Amino acid sequence: TPDGVLDAFEQGITRLFIVPAALQMVVQHPRAKDTDMSAVKYVMYGAAPIPLDLLREAVQTIPGAGFLQCYGMTETTGTIAMLPPEDHALDGNQRMRSAGKAVPGAELKVIGEDGGELPRGEVGELICKSPSNMIGYWNLPDATRGALKDGWMHTGDAAYMDEDGYVYIQDRIKDMIISGGENVYPAQVESAIYGHPAVSEVAVIGVPDETWGEAVKACVVPKPGTTVDPDDIIAFTRERLAGFKVPKTVEVIDAMPRNPSGKILRRELRAPFWEGRDRQVN
Repeated sequence: TPDGVLDAFEQGITRLFIVPAALQMVVQHPRAKDTDMSAVKYVMYGAAPIPLDLLREAVQTIPGAGFLQCYGMTETTGTIAMLPPEDHALDGNQRMRSAGKAVPGAELKVIGEDGGELPRGEVGELICKSPSNMIGYWNLPDATRGALKDGWMHTGDAAYMDEDGYVYIQDRIKDMIISGGENVYPAQVESAIYGHPAVSEVAVIGVPDETWGEAVKACVVPKPGTTVDPDDIIAFTRERLAGFKVPKTVEVIDAMPRNPSGKILRRELRAPFWEGRDRQVN
């Protein structure tokens, strides 16, 4: 609970790992501004995309702590990329949008559909070679062959790498929306919408559209005491993103469906719109 984390701060904890959804609850809690957080040396975060505005707010709320983003998978036995404290700034910076660089012992690259490595800056699938990669899925040889190829773990994450080796996760490949032939990554749209003053949480999904195949839809949870105007959200996003990435519709909901670790269950948001269809793409 947010109160539990704030109590722990006051009791003198020095390090914690926290998912973005929980971090948001903590830094936006009314007690946060009066809580002594001076003992905290490191805040590690990960397991889901984090909007830059939220990360900047967290860095400002716990200014004495070093922030570290950790990126990895169960199949890689944890962290394979890390964004260190020196790449975090109070006013935000471009690298805070990244998952950092490969940790010692791990090798990362971004590949295209043909399996070849892509030039820096191009979006493809992130793969990892590491001594900590799993041997395979238990009793699932087909799934193992699909995920592990020539010693490389295929993460299923769409990403690009900059010239300095920093990895920028765009989204889960399976969550990507294809609208009018253009690829739209929900996390990028969510990050833009999150900056709206009335928005507490947002999840972006693809819904069937007869003209474009799929249309971008935003599901928004308002901040307490505020009202979300769908047209205002659309106009706000249009100022920040290319037109094809802007939500066609906005739905206001009371709460996000989440799994026990705090990840948003997009499939539950998508399900009503795809009911009765043979596949989840259009």
